[in-house]
Amino acid sequence: MSINVIRADYTDPGHATAIIDLLDAYARDPMGGNHPLDAAVRERLVPALAARPDAVSILAFVDGVPAGLVNMFEGFSTFKCAPLMNIHDVTVLPDFRGLGLARRMLALAEAIAVERGCCKLTLEVLDGNHPAKALYRSLGFAGYALDPATGQAGFWEKPLQA
Repeated sequence: MSINVIRADYTDPGHATAIIDLLDAYARDPMGGNHPLDAAVRERLVPALAARPDAVSILAFVDGVPAGLVNMFEGFSTFKCAPLMNIHDVTVLPDFRGLGLARRMLALAEAIAVERGCCKLTLEVLDGNHPAKALYRSLGFAGYALDPATGQAGFWEKPLQA
């Protein structure tokens, strides 16, 4: 079995198709919300990613077949006055789970973040996604609190009309 983990090239049609198909599979998964990507999102996604200098996508291939995806975006830590990298999507197709693909993709994500001078990696994970939480803990991720008296940080959202 051949495993290849690479930084995606948004101008490569094969990579573009892999990004869309893997993200759609993730969106259809219970951990991704159980809904396919909208057709307009499928059409616009890769050009929109390519237009963002802060976007990075990582692909995992098993024997040449797209099997995993990480999407991440550079942000900025005001407290550190340094860039940070937010890992936004991590997915591995069910048939390829257990091969260490997420671990390999996250190792490349960390290397890219270090190369960019980032002070930290951030991500969010669903409370019930125990396999992902175990992986992230094994890689050094943890919840955080600025002061234990104020409690742990939580990820909240407010949808906006687009």
